Amino acid sequence: MATFTESSLATLEAAKRLLNPVFKDKTHVAGRYGFRGDIAIKFAEQRADEARPPEISADQVMMVADAGKPGIPFLSCFLLSFEYLKPLVEVLQEELLPDGKYFLFCDNIDMSTKYTVPYGGATFYVLPIFESTVYNELLELLYLEKNDLKKLDTAGKLDKIAETAATFSADFPQLSYEEGLKIMGPIRDLAANRPV
Repeated sequence: MATFTESSLATLEAAKRLLNPVFKDKTHVAGRYGFRGDIAIKFAEQRADEARPPEISADQVMMVADAGKPGIPFLSCFLLSFEYLKPLVEVLQEELLPDGKYFLFCDNIDMSTKYTVPYGGATFYVLPIFESTVYNELLELLYLEKNDLKKLDTAGKLDKIAETAATFSADFPQLSYEEGLKIMGPIRDLAANRPV
């Protein structure tokens, strides 16, 4: 019987990069494991035994991987800055597939733009995030009805999203990582304007 340790998610788990899991278990597809939570991209410097949040993370992550098969075929997440694509790829490098479907919702790209960015042997769909969640944005992008998913549990939702994403294609303008760095906006301070 296939186990979590035989999937590509196990590598990230062993490196303590899978954080704040809302879901980390097998899905309804035989041999498939799913994760919803955050990925630590750059760890904060540790002092003694204190647990500190990562300096950089990919948030609102949804991804799946199949036991016994290489790589992560589907991933979507929120990045505070387009610039974090590079360190994210460095973390995931061994697990990225040339035909994988990877959706990055970046906080500091122009709201009117969508791009395909080839990087690290994979292609990323880079999109703006409106005042919403990655889950909602992805459902809209993939033309999935929220009401159709309501009756499914988290594993079923992940399966449906990953299967629909596998057939997704779009003619977004291609952008290189270097070009993206030149046109990205400033990084927003998420702690600003919060009540004390």
